Amino acid sequence: MPAVLVPAARWEKWVDNFSSGHDGSTLAVVEGGLSGTAADGSRFAARLPFGTAYDGPADPGAFATAAVAPDRWGVLLVRKGGFAVARLGGTDLVEHKIGQRHVQGRTKAGGQSQQRFARRRDNQARQAYEAAADHAARILAGVRIVSTGGDHAAVDAVLADTRLAHVSVVEPWLAVPDPRRAVLDRAIVDTQAIRVDVVNA
Repeated sequence: MPAVLVPAARWEKWVDNFSSGHDGSTLAVVEGGLSGTAADGSRFAARLPFGTAYDGPADPGAFATAAVAPDRWGVLLVRKGGFAVARLGGTDLVEHKIGQRHVQGRTKAGGQSQQRFARRRDNQARQAYEAAADHAARILAGVRIVSTGGDHAAVDAVLADTRLAHVSVVEPWLAVPDPRRAVLDRAIVDTQAIRVDVVNA
């Protein structure tokens, strides 16, 4: 089951709902995260965003307060149809770029035509990734922490650029459609959310 992403502002309410829905729960700090175990055997394990380890009290309010965005971080979303890259300072969007590129779809033609279409598609994809890497190298200069999403192979192709060697990717992986402004805005919110794995009894 994929992790649930809970904004820090809603975290205390989420824990209250979990507890009331499962006849109470006991909280504990475990391996840098906050865990909850309910009387009926249901449980959750919550992690702070940006790979931050938590070592405070087993208290939902304190845990939510620790969910702080870094002074400099970024988002990189890449699919064959386009890319979005952003640099943020805390919760503020400092600079971003969204680009769409046409990459030809697959063809049902066979033989040499199919091979020609495949080569053209590969060339278009490579050019799209190179354009994304150019913008990412500029916008993410000096940024170490970056969340990523879109298509795994596409993101890997962009991050293979040596100008982005300083980037450290943090969870969660963001499964997004072709990047548009609304998609980027959602990715920024999701990156800052508390990540929760839930097991219901």
